[in-house]
Amino acid sequence: MEEQQQSKSEHKGEFERERVPKNALLGFRDFIGMYAGEHCAGTELMIGPLFVAAGVSAFDLVLGLIVGNAMAVLSWMFLCAPIATRSRLTLYYHLEKICGKNLVTLYNLANGVMFCFLAGSMITVSATALGVWFKFPMPGLNDLYPNSIGWVVAVLAVGTLISVVAAFGYKSVAKFANIAAPWMVLVFLVFGLVGLKQFIDVSEFQIKNAGDLWQLANTQIWKGGEPLTGQIKFTFWHVMFFSWFCNMAMHVGMSDLSVLRFARKPWYASASAAGMYVGHFMAWICASILYAYQLHINPENTDVLPGPMAFKAAGIAGLLCVVVAGWTTANPTIYRAGLAFQAIMPKTNRFKVTLATGAIATIAGMFPAIAMKLLGFVAIYGMLLMPMGAVIFVDFWLIKKFGLQSNYAEFSRKTFNWAAALAWFITLTVCTVLVKMTSIINWLIEIGMLSESKQVGWFRETFTVQIFFVSLPGWFIAAVLYIALSFVYQKKLRPSTQG
Repeated sequence: MEEQQQSKSEHKGEFERERVPKNALLGFRDFIGMYAGEHCAGTELMIGPLFVAAGVSAFDLVLGLIVGNAMAVLSWMFLCAPIATRSRLTLYYHLEKICGKNLVTLYNLANGVMFCFLAGSMITVSATALGVWFKFPMPGLNDLYPNSIGWVVAVLAVGTLISVVAAFGYKSVAKFANIAAPWMVLVFLVFGLVGLKQFIDVSEFQIKNAGDLWQLANTQIWKGGEPLTGQIKFTFWHVMFFSWFCNMAMHVGMSDLSVLRFARKPWYASASAAGMYVGHFMAWICASILYAYQLHINPENTDVLPGPMAFKAAGIAGLLCVVVAGWTTANPTIYRAGLAFQAIMPKTNRFKVTLATGAIATIAGMFPAIAMKLLGFVAIYGMLLMPMGAVIFVDFWLIKKFGLQSNYAEFSRKTFNWAAALAWFITLTVCTVLVKMTSIINWLIEIGMLSESKQVGWFRETFTVQIFFVSLPGWFIAAVLYIALSFVYQKKLRPSTQG
């Protein structure tokens, strides 16, 4: 009897394979704190500077962030939250009902690997703070590999510490993150204010009104010129789609079904605005000001290193913010990746799985290419998981309107729904081909299968889509494919379910 009570106590509040009951639902304030804390993170210190490196103008940056973040909030509110508050199931259990256990295992593997790389970039951020203290060489903007023993040791030390804490459990980490989040927001704001003051001090601008401040932003901070070597030129559309889709896996990809299933009302997803406009607006802008000042003082210093930038702006408090920001976001990310891998190997000890996951993330963090190319990596992450979000949306709202069976894997007791799998694989293939069309055509010309011509050049320019834009059409491709393939896959089932 005591063992049964203990089991129920441990299970309480999780509800991994059942609907969340009414007495476990959370209020609006709970979601404001969660989103504000999660999206004001260590990665903001990398993303903000990369906008400057991409040569974006002040107008394109500000308007793009306003519109893109609004679209992200609306995606949480109208795509993810309505399903979450009706089904009240975790993402993984919801997918298992639709796709089958074996396909969900493949999804968990992809999700876990991407989480490892994302956590690796956060470990990279924290390690840059150690570089200030110990003065070892750190990687530059276009470095792909570790460039010093000191860097490797620093990443190893930070990654090991974070991994051990994550392995011991998530509750203490979450509490620490909630305590640190308000302080980190203030330090990010300080970064921006200090950066502005530094610009004013070294420039000839007299800031008397908002117009003067906007002129400074246009001419000195976000100039809208050519991007730095190795970077893609950013316009309004790049900023808008990036800020919308950098969390695509969460809202359009439906990962936050697991979070928003605890919300009493779908509109509680509007709490995501706290994360978008504090972390993905204010923090990105403040971090980019620091980098723009660094370039203003020394145009040759293109290194994107949060540690040194934060130290110059806020001293020891800045360094602590860098360490804590990376710490508080890498910990839950490693924890989530460990859970995804454990779902594949349920009999394996969670502690050991999380440690192994942390080791993978730590090795990834040693390679600066992931953090320095974070804009592109986040876009790839969203693209990878986006098709399954379309599958969930179609299966929940539309599939029955076509006379087809929703939750087909559960209904048919199949472990692998080929309609969902092919929709995922084909969509990713189409998106990859669109992004790589220029490289594919150039390769075909090199091996003699195509000859250079106006028609080939037009085709290459027309059908090459940058990674930031491909996921939107990809979502609709996946939705249509899932419906069409379900007609074929459920062919034997349809006669018995009609009428």
